[in-house]
Amino acid sequence: MAREVALGVDSSTQSTKVVAVDLATGETVAEGRAAHSGEDTQHPEAWWAALGEATRAALRPDFAVRAIAVGAQQHGLVALDANGTPVIPAPLWNNTASAPDAERLNAAADFPAAVGSRLVASFTITKLAHLARTRPELLATVDAVCLPHDYLTFRLTGRLATDRGEASGSGWWSPAEGRHRRDLLALAVGAETAERLRLPDVLGPDEPAGAVGGEAAGELGLPAGIPVGPGTGDNMAAALGIGAAPGEMVISLGTSGTAFASSAHPTADETGEVAGFADATGRFLPLACMLNCTRVVDTVATLLGIERDAALDRAGAAEPGAGGLLLMPYLAGERTPNLPRATGSVLGLTAASATPEHLVRAALDGVAAGLAYCVEALARLGVRAPAVTLVGGGSQHGAWRQAVADATGLTVSVRGGGEHAARGGAMQAAAIALGEPVDATIGRWRPPVVAETGPRPGMREAFRLDERRGLVERLKGEG
Repeated sequence: MAREVALGVDSSTQSTKVVAVDLATGETVAEGRAAHSGEDTQHPEAWWAALGEATRAALRPDFAVRAIAVGAQQHGLVALDANGTPVIPAPLWNNTASAPDAERLNAAADFPAAVGSRLVASFTITKLAHLARTRPELLATVDAVCLPHDYLTFRLTGRLATDRGEASGSGWWSPAEGRHRRDLLALAVGAETAERLRLPDVLGPDEPAGAVGGEAAGELGLPAGIPVGPGTGDNMAAALGIGAAPGEMVISLGTSGTAFASSAHPTADETGEVAGFADATGRFLPLACMLNCTRVVDTVATLLGIERDAALDRAGAAEPGAGGLLLMPYLAGERTPNLPRATGSVLGLTAASATPEHLVRAALDGVAAGLAYCVEALARLGVRAPAVTLVGGGSQHGAWRQAVADATGLTVSVRGGGEHAARGGAMQAAAIALGEPVDATIGRWRPPVVAETGPRPGMREAFRLDERRGLVERLKGEG
């Protein structure tokens, strides 16, 4: 007898993951994965190829696939010609080339009031402005613009569609007003271009984007005609995957690090440290994001010639404070705090602290302190919680869990299910297949807590949070 499943996709900076969830139980019964380049500019065709590879790896002969939905990295700019072909490789969320364009746009309009977020180089509208400024001849060939998950949904269905969560990362869609702001788009590309560009339809949380077309079905090994969910951004999908309740704080540990919470009300932060996003349930998702998260430890481990898990084991065995070593983790600029031109730095290096254990511990401390900064940025807007749920690859290692607990002073927990962003896509697809609201599906299949870690008394001071804030202010002053 065939097992009915829904497929969920997480197309991230590093890879595409596909999970199959049993429609009867909510259990994840298969997974597939395919690597991306990991670079800050990637060709959308590579994501489609990876989706095919990961989907085929997740399928089993006894599966009856009933629906699919896509979660993906936020913000990247996908510019399509009239044939639906990408005009350029996509600059991603962590590509900071558009930082001057973000500054110009912020000077031209009150973006926090308009779309809930002060612009930084991550936002899609800044990347479009950068294209208009540097390659106007290419902009003239662009017929439509969308974000990464929108492109994959387009390839699946032939329809240019998105959801509130993904749209809220564009910089031209207002979560509070629920509409595209072409007047803001005009600031980036000019009034005439802003009017002619096609933008994705913005769908509700329970509204299908369409059905898998015949060509896409053949390439991915899927049944033609199955429904495709509206999809969403990766953080919104992760919130679905763990069944995040309103007010619940979530920290995602991946290539980027994010802290966010589901909220009934839209937010707007004049400083730009908290983005006023929408979520994938009809509510909102105030979010603070670091560009540099788990890859900081990975980079230091590679430098030292140590495998990732071994490096985390050694970092976890060392005390916070790293023997006086302090690492500022801005290896690729930074978004929170907004330091697009910053670089990483190491302070306090002595003969005693120049050891592999101290170096990997300093990297772990630097990221954990940055996440604590993000939690405090949310608290400024009244977004607080007594505990944190961790998601993302880093949540699986005890060193990350303890470091986040110690730095934030909050108890952290991890929920089962794994690959939470992909699982969130599967929850959305399952809701459509079952004909029920997505809130009902995720509430019924909320995974249980499988690990819990509390902060250790007196450890928070070792992260030197006040000293780090002083260094951040100095960096801001240097421009």
